[in-house]
Amino acid sequence: MKTELCAYSVEACKIASTLGVNRVELCASPAEGGVTPSVATIERVAEIKGLDLSVMIRPRGGDFLYSDDEFQTMLQDIDHARKAGATGVVFGILTADGKVDIERTRTLVEASKGMETTFHRAVDMTDDYEAAVEAIIAAGCDRILTSGGYDKAIDGIENIRRAVEIAAGRIEIMAGSGVVAANAQALKNTGVDALHFSAKKMVAGGMEYRNPRISMGGSDAVDEFALRTVDENEVKEILKLIK
Repeated sequence: MKTELCAYSVEACKIASTLGVNRVELCASPAEGGVTPSVATIERVAEIKGLDLSVMIRPRGGDFLYSDDEFQTMLQDIDHARKAGATGVVFGILTADGKVDIERTRTLVEASKGMETTFHRAVDMTDDYEAAVEAIIAAGCDRILTSGGYDKAIDGIENIRRAVEIAAGRIEIMAGSGVVAANAQALKNTGVDALHFSAKKMVAGGMEYRNPRISMGGSDAVDEFALRTVDENEVKEILKLIK
């Protein structure tokens, strides 16, 4: 059973390595659900010993229907990730009618040779979940990250179990979204190859002066003085339960 931490900072990746997490999915912009991080961040995480590094390849937030320009950006980001030291990349691409774009996915897989490839939770946005799993296998990906077509993996647990059956060892299935110590054992029992979790914790930043008249993020709902980090106790509990 492998473990993967969804990480948005070098600090989070260092914590993952210290605690014994196998791999990180490195992203930027958590408010958008994760987009491609900077090359400098990838390079710094790649220096951490004993930690596999999968880099998110996603040019923007929103849906997974990409223009030709966005697709070319994804191909270039894959090349940049390889050169920066990534051991894997993470992507997902769909057609307008909610199916896996097999042709473009194959192109991304071919561009990623030498690195592991994960098809992310775009699979959960498809019109036919079981057909999508088969399509991703046909496209040549190494792994699928899925919540079983639901917002949280525990709610999609039956679909995740079905994905494991469909995969039959042809591709790794990794359960993710809302994975915590309270449900880790149940998700492990589906037969998945890995669990993906964020163990998010927000802490106060160090700014003493805070201008009350302005929000740089453009939303009052976002606390710009709170910093995202990792709840080490939650990670330890998950690891204890499943290893």
